[in-house]
Parts: sequence; C-alpha cells; structure tokens
Amino acid sequence: MDLGRAREEILRKKEEEALRSKMKARALKECKTTLTAFAECARGRTISVVWACKAQSREMNECLHQYTNDEVFEQQKQDYMNQRRAQNESE
Repeated sequence: MDLGRAREEILRKKEEEALRSKMKARALKECKTTLTAFAECARGRTISVVWACKAQSREMNECLHQYTNDEVFEQQKQDYMNQRRAQNESE
C-alpha cells in the first residue's frame, strides 16, 4: 500500500467525530418512541426511576445500541471511506 493510499484509509479526528455525531442523531431519531416512553416514566421521579422505569430503560438502551454499536460505526466509516475514495478518483 503506498503512502497516499494509506492516508485515505485513516480518518481525521474531526471526520470521526462527525460520523459519531451522525450515528447518534440517527439513533435518537429511530428510537424516539422508546426515549419518550422512558422520559414519561422518569418524569417526577428521582431515585425510584431506577426500579420503576427498568423496562423502559432496557428498551431504550437496546434500541439505541442497535444504532450506536461498533459494528454500525465501522460500516458507516467504511461507507464514508468509499465515498471519499470515489470522490478522489473522480478529481
């Protein structure tokens, strides 16, 4: 692999942060229903939220995990790298 190609395979910190932000935004959008259910359950509670909203918390976390795990990030990163590579080749 030549040096130019190696550089294409590395994400800058800002690019990685942007991808993580995009991933988080998608998760929040896709899990809006479970987030709302947890927020409604938690409203007006303090310490009791831990046991009173356990089911809603579990559902919310499972939903968020579907969209924010390492596998999803790696796929998103690969898609971004492919787009960047295609753009560089067309220039």
